[in-house]
Amino acid sequence: MDKWIALVKANMKDRKVTQDQLASRLGMSQGGVGHWLNKRRVPSLADMNRVMQELGLDGLEVALVVREKALAAVAEELQPAPHYNPNYRYPVSEGKGGYPLQEEPRPYGVTRFQMSDYHAHGKAFWMRVTGDAMTAPSGLSINEGTMILVDPAIQPEPGKLVVVQWAFDSQAILRKWVRQSGQLYLVPLNPTYPKMLFSEECRIIGVVAQAVTRF
Repeated sequence: MDKWIALVKANMKDRKVTQDQLASRLGMSQGGVGHWLNKRRVPSLADMNRVMQELGLDGLEVALVVREKALAAVAEELQPAPHYNPNYRYPVSEGKGGYPLQEEPRPYGVTRFQMSDYHAHGKAFWMRVTGDAMTAPSGLSINEGTMILVDPAIQPEPGKLVVVQWAFDSQAILRKWVRQSGQLYLVPLNPTYPKMLFSEECRIIGVVAQAVTRF
């Protein structure tokens, strides 16, 4: 723990990264990061490695000691699962009438965040569903106004809900990615909307990891 804290603090100083900036990149509060760096709380191994990644130390991995990733491959199955952390927070995209085009999917410059117990694999962000294309008459239904947590690092697979964007459109859409007769389609849950053939002109921004509806 002491070695990890020393390494993190040294790299923060070298890269001129403040605790507040690091907290924003992690989707946490500044106080949460401060607790870790001042030994008031002990982060999980997963959280320690997320900090290393955000500081550009991808070639290192925290186990019982800081070591090269290649040396840890054998022990990978022995590492504990990430601890539950109710303090993860992710930025909320404020796009109106759809989902705005963004080269960087996680808009850290925003001032509004929403909490989640989901431990993101990548730079996740919240988006509000617009329209009724994903409102189904029965079964799975994503109503207008639902907040969805999008994780760009999840590997998209047929059957997943994905946020995608066409090269010729400035807005992105939420659809179910489905394989039918050897072809990939973007399928709305509302049967009154047409399905669309997935092509190279379509970019998957991320996979939906969580959905929250407020009444």
